[in-house]
Amino acid sequence: MYQVIFNTHDVVLLMTAYQCILFAILLLTIKREKPLSNVFLAFFLLQQAAIPLDILISFGAEFRHVALGWSPNLFYVFGFGYWLEAPFLLWYTRSLIYKDYRLTKKDLIFLIPFFSYLVYQILFYYRLAWHDKLHLQEAYNLFSAPHYMNYVTLFREVFRAALGVMCILEIKRYSQHIKTNFSDIDRIDLTWLKILAIGFLGIRVWAVLVGVLILLSVSFGVTTNFEIMGLLGNYTTFIMVSMLIFFGLGHSSVFEGIEAKHTDSAKADVPKDKIKDAQIKQVVDYMKQEKPYLAPALTLDKLAAQLKMQPRILSHLINRHFSCNFFEFINSYRVEESKRLLTDPACAEKNMLDIMYDVGFNSKATFNTLFKKKVGMTPTEYRKQSMAQSNITQVTGL
Repeated sequence: MYQVIFNTHDVVLLMTAYQCILFAILLLTIKREKPLSNVFLAFFLLQQAAIPLDILISFGAEFRHVALGWSPNLFYVFGFGYWLEAPFLLWYTRSLIYKDYRLTKKDLIFLIPFFSYLVYQILFYYRLAWHDKLHLQEAYNLFSAPHYMNYVTLFREVFRAALGVMCILEIKRYSQHIKTNFSDIDRIDLTWLKILAIGFLGIRVWAVLVGVLILLSVSFGVTTNFEIMGLLGNYTTFIMVSMLIFFGLGHSSVFEGIEAKHTDSAKADVPKDKIKDAQIKQVVDYMKQEKPYLAPALTLDKLAAQLKMQPRILSHLINRHFSCNFFEFINSYRVEESKRLLTDPACAEKNMLDIMYDVGFNSKATFNTLFKKKVGMTPTEYRKQSMAQSNITQVTGL
């Protein structure tokens, strides 16, 4: 009377698809900041939902027969998600990183594999008569299928992994950018994006390994356990999607986007004759007299405007003459100012948080880390040592 359609592995695939679709709907219906980013992430999730459905239809123990009873046209439809999820994740990453990001012709290059695969399926499968498609699927066997499709599958997984690496490189580039342009990076939270990019890159690399094992087993007769590895990949994806939703629902993106046309400005070399001793002296004198570093939200552009200097010239001057980036340069002055306050008797009643805010820091962790890195001890230890030395001096003087 009852027929079992799903086993445990199939349920995991269905739950993965369900979670992705639900989260995508939430992203598209709940009004949040960066609407374009939400659209990219939602479509990425929809493609992620398509992948387990394709696996379920193609390899599900019982559901394959159910799908055949519904329509042979169901086969390969959801497989297009493989070719689309990686571009959408890359575009999502870029939409967070770059200000006013819009798709360009260069971005659409990543859709070439998708359209190529679409044309192939239309020509060699969907144009077939209904009964021919039905017969083809009923007789389908991974070992009897055209071997060149195993190479297509491997290329697909390598393509997805390559775009995952591109996401990591974009994040790394952005991390370098914020340290070159911002003195306070604690409010710029990259945790969400790193979890997303690194997690799915790991899944894609695993899929490449599965693709290699399938190729070795089917095309070269090497015995491998690609089925077990495939199942482990499915469970890992389910866990990753669950984590994605958990972090995503409580996450608020805080990004200072890069102007796309200026992304390479920091790499552009500035002729040495453009940096003069007078400019170096101007910067040193201004930092000493005006103390702009006391402003927590100081940026490279703001300091350059105060100095009436091009940001590119100022950045190059800091990198070459002071041998550090903007973040390190500004915070070195903050550490020195905090040292002065910690030894100032007039500030003896101030606690560490007061001093931290007075010198321009917004994070106690950052304050302690940078202070210890530069001084060799924590601010508290430095104050105690200074007080002890002061007491010794007073006693000796008596």
